[in-house]
Amino acid sequence: MLGIGGSLRDGSQTERALRVALAGAADAGAETSAICGQALDLPFYDAVSVERTPRASELVEAVREADGLIVVSPGYHGALSGLIKNALDYLEDLRADRRPYLDGRAVGVVGVAYGWQAAVTTLDQLRTITHALRGWPTPLGGAVNTGEVKFDAQGGVSEEKVEHTLRLIGSQVTEFAQRRA
Repeated sequence: MLGIGGSLRDGSQTERALRVALAGAADAGAETSAICGQALDLPFYDAVSVERTPRASELVEAVREADGLIVVSPGYHGALSGLIKNALDYLEDLRADRRPYLDGRAVGVVGVAYGWQAAVTTLDQLRTITHALRGWPTPLGGAVNTGEVKFDAQGGVSEEKVEHTLRLIGSQVTEFAQRRA
């Protein structure tokens, strides 16, 4: 199970939400890894160029090997972050694979923003992108308003309902992957 998310700031609220969802995946039996923070600092995706930085190649290879993904994006001005969108654009490199793009993989998606409107619109955009990449968004998606919910460095969540939702997203991705295997 691969998690992608966060911001350039290590330990951001978005990255912490991702870690909670990955903990739910691990509890359901998945081996997990994450690409967050500075590891997502990639050059703008260029479909014409075949040159890839080591970080970009690592991202594409990690997605290629993953049986499921959890993608968590901050919501900036009502949309997912450019950082996460750019990382997802690199999945175009998977178009000719045996499993093109996210074909046959469950994808848990979460929007995290300071306010409900941006959190919900970010979640909707992540679901739309997942469909466009032939992935299967989990039945449950997450919208987290960090004006009301806080994550601590030890993995704690100030709202039990939010923690339950994030962990359930992780377990849904894992269960789907296990059934497909």
